[in-house]
Amino acid sequence: MTPYRLLLRAASVSKIGSRSAFTAAKPDHTNPNWLRVGLAFGTSAFLWGLLFKQHSTDVHEYKVRNGLK
Repeated sequence: MTPYRLLLRAASVSKIGSRSAFTAAKPDHTNPNWLRVGLAFGTSAFLWGLLFKQHSTDVHEYKVRNGLK
């Protein structure tokens, strides 16, 4: 038996003999999880704030180093 066939057979046996630990359920779009929505938007806003703050700091440091300010 070729190695390809052995691999194919092993893959098919492992799929048959195993079960997923995660269950797939359709999301309920009429009732969103507001905690997760808030955390997602809050995290995004926080990261954008850090990005703008870091950019301002970097621009200020550049201007000071190059004598532009």
